[in-house]
Amino acid sequence: MTPGHHPPPIPPGPLLFKADRLLGRIVGMGRWLVFAVTLLLFLQWPLRDLLQAYSREANDLAQWLFALYVSMAVPYATRAGTHLAADSLGHRLPQALRARLNSLGALLVLVPWSLFILVTGWGMVSRSVLQLETFPDTFNPGYFVVKASAWLMALLCLAQALLDTARGRN
Repeated sequence: MTPGHHPPPIPPGPLLFKADRLLGRIVGMGRWLVFAVTLLLFLQWPLRDLLQAYSREANDLAQWLFALYVSMAVPYATRAGTHLAADSLGHRLPQALRARLNSLGALLVLVPWSLFILVTGWGMVSRSVLQLETFPDTFNPGYFVVKASAWLMALLCLAQALLDTARGRN
């Protein structure tokens, strides 16, 4: 290999292609949750002021839908290349170097962070899900979804980082 020559990215084999496509569909579904969250948050005032009922339920439902939305939005933004990144100097670098730095960042930051959240959060999340934990102030169902969403986000970020690294995506 000559200096400055980089090996080509791993060709998208059928398994990687299918996994990437599946992950794209999963995180893509999350974008529709924003409409439900917006509607529920908007309805809180009429429910509280006009009906004088169900505003707290609407708020609790909006909270767990928002948690699911965020858990899918982070990997979705990463897939689209619109995630937060320090690019003040990066945009001046050659594309091949940026791709390598992105892969290195995924392996050294996203993979360990995701694994840390998955391992350390498992006990809390599994207990919450098994108990079908309710919201502490209203006792409405669904609080376990909020906790599980953090774990889901870490799982989706891990999958995205591994796929991006394997496929050589930048």
